[in-house]
Amino acid sequence: MGLSFHYRGRIANPDSLPDLIDEVVDICKTFKWEYRVFERQFPKDNIGKEVHNQKLYGLFFTPPECEMVDICFLSNGRMSGPILLQNWGNSQNPKEKKYLYGISVKTQYAGIEIHRNLIQLFRYLNEKYLADFTMSDEGEYWETNDDKVLKQNFNRYTDLIDGFALALESQDKREGEDIVAYLLRMAQQLHDRRKGKE
Repeated sequence: MGLSFHYRGRIANPDSLPDLIDEVVDICKTFKWEYRVFERQFPKDNIGKEVHNQKLYGLFFTPPECEMVDICFLSNGRMSGPILLQNWGNSQNPKEKKYLYGISVKTQYAGIEIHRNLIQLFRYLNEKYLADFTMSDEGEYWETNDDKVLKQNFNRYTDLIDGFALALESQDKREGEDIVAYLLRMAQQLHDRRKGKE
């Protein structure tokens, strides 16, 4: 639970991967973000195919208090990441395979500035290196480029998380109530309280 953004896409020009990596590494060094580089060159004749070779190309990095940000690709040129590859890379189930290419990053605890910087980085990467790129930003900064909207969304998520935590701390589980029913009851109470405020 927490404000996140979600994205997918592919590399526009496979030959540009080393430049993309170098630019992002420079940014990571500037901000002192930890990073890891994978393969720097795509294999020949695999881009655009459905199959991949189980290797990652590109890099990931981790800003403070933020989930890992994947700017990784499979050998077919589509964006993915280490955890996605581990969980879904061998799946033959078409419903499961779609998860291989959908990346999510929670920024709730990293804060507004890091969220904004990451969205701006993806705007730049999209223009220079990516194709068929889509971004869904729960902070709505990708869509609006509006700091006020981003702050409102961060505050809304913080209020929801704090309210749910308070509900869990202040209300005990009822006798005979299983954990799922308890959590659903807490969520409904929070929803009812928030609806009363609107």
